[in-house]
Amino acid sequence: MELENILIKQVKEAVKNLYGVDAEDKMVQLQKTRPEFEGNITVVVFPFVKAARKAPAQVAEEIGQQLLTSPVVAKFNAVQGFLNLTIADTFWLEQLEIIAQDAHYGDGAKRNQLMMVEYSSPNTNKPLHLGHVRNNLLGYSIAQIQEANGWDVVKTNIVNDRGIHIMKSMLAWMRFGNGETPETSGKKGDHLIGDYYVRFDKEYKAEVNALMANGMDEETAKKEAPLMKEAQSMLLRWEQNDPEIRGLWEKMNNWVYAGFDETYKQMGVNFDKIYYESNTYLEGKSEVEKGLQMGQFYRRDDNSVWADLTKDGLDEKLLLRSDGTSVYMTQDIGTAKLRFQDYPINKMVYVVGNEQEYHFKVLSILLDRLGFPFGKELVHFSYGMVELPNGKMKSREGTVVDADDLMAAMISDAKVISKDKVNTLTGITKDEANEIARKVGLGALKYFILKVDPRKNMLFNPAESIDFNGNTGPFIQYTYARIQSVLRKSTDDGVKAFKDIALNEKELGLIQRLTEFPAVVKQAGDEFSPAVICNYAYALACDFNSFYHDYSILNEPNEHIRAMRLMLSEQVARIIRRALELLGIEVPERM
Repeated sequence: MELENILIKQVKEAVKNLYGVDAEDKMVQLQKTRPEFEGNITVVVFPFVKAARKAPAQVAEEIGQQLLTSPVVAKFNAVQGFLNLTIADTFWLEQLEIIAQDAHYGDGAKRNQLMMVEYSSPNTNKPLHLGHVRNNLLGYSIAQIQEANGWDVVKTNIVNDRGIHIMKSMLAWMRFGNGETPETSGKKGDHLIGDYYVRFDKEYKAEVNALMANGMDEETAKKEAPLMKEAQSMLLRWEQNDPEIRGLWEKMNNWVYAGFDETYKQMGVNFDKIYYESNTYLEGKSEVEKGLQMGQFYRRDDNSVWADLTKDGLDEKLLLRSDGTSVYMTQDIGTAKLRFQDYPINKMVYVVGNEQEYHFKVLSILLDRLGFPFGKELVHFSYGMVELPNGKMKSREGTVVDADDLMAAMISDAKVISKDKVNTLTGITKDEANEIARKVGLGALKYFILKVDPRKNMLFNPAESIDFNGNTGPFIQYTYARIQSVLRKSTDDGVKAFKDIALNEKELGLIQRLTEFPAVVKQAGDEFSPAVICNYAYALACDFNSFYHDYSILNEPNEHIRAMRLMLSEQVARIIRRALELLGIEVPERM
């Protein structure tokens, strides 16, 4: 039983014995004792003063005396209406042993309910960039955290593989590619196609400028530029299943998918099910047609289809263009329908940037209007953008921070920064050193991004992220590796009994921190916030390093204390590893 539940039960019994009052659980208010007072847990006794008909200080004194009969409470002090309890060392040692024996410590009970988490959502006209990195890391971590909270989780991705942006890169390749392939260029497929997307924008701007130089206004020039008109024509041919356009589209998309797979593997994220907009948009169109028949949507004179959302405090939303082509909203309706056909989903979570908040409000309303029972239950996990010191990223202009380049640079930096530490390790091979650098570099990237409140915009600073000191991934990884080094050197004979041990302040603090882990996992799940796990992992690592600095583990002469410290160290390492696992971060056994 958790300490809080034990104390609530015992305080209620004390109040019953002393004052004849049957107190409800909510009347027992517990809080962490303030640092200026001695104790671990404080009981607020004001709720019992009226029934006791005594001064708050006297009530605190009387309840404290009653609680001293419990093996959990070692001593107390009363400060007016606050009862500060010092919990017995024997209780904390029992907690340590309970933690050590629980293979799934920190995990919540199985719910037998399914949560689907959608993240990534790349376009097949460009490689993944820094913004995608934050999206993927948040989505994967949220899935891990919710699974730890008892959900069955399906990780899903919707690939934006159709639309005018795809046609742009295809057209540029047709015009300027000369048959170039990933094999002939030596480039990953997603990078190759991204280059042609940038090339389209360059050539398109040149055409617009030429038309404007001949007297055409800018808005008209953008519509009349030959490249844009041809790209729009290609999109119509694609929707009409033109075999030539479809064949090229399939070939180029396959290049991109192969590139994406490499990036996802390096990033350490994966998916249980991938959906493609080229399959889901037709489902969406059929649902829109159904909505028309139901009277939920209406058709304008130009043949476009709209939803009037003014009664919901929003505006009107386009669902089908006048030429019959679909928009993102239509596709999302179709995707949602297919997902709920495929899985018995209890909660659907979309990990999408905060610039799409309006979109998901509309989607929820439209699905509800179409009669889908899950419409109102959709969760948009809205997160802030990643900003750079030199401004925002623009894919069309080729000014993005490429995900592959970023990860390679982080690993390279980790290799340089950790070189002195790694070189001191005995018997380390070059491959092992490279693997340590990979884990440290990617751990630095992931932790730096995930430690920020996900709802806030963030400024990415690679140099700060890879520091071995401070609130960083490498600092926490190094703490784990340090503990593993201690455990490897141990020649302990297996003594496990902790007889007559008085815990020092640092040991007590570490055990208390470990007991908080289940509540931290639950909070991170309730709030959809990997940052909660980051804060905990950092605090635990700091606590251990402070303890390690002040006290010996292997050279402790008392075998019982030594055995306890070894078990304590082992559990700290285990919980650090588990916390980082929830963040998608690997830990090196040696650093």
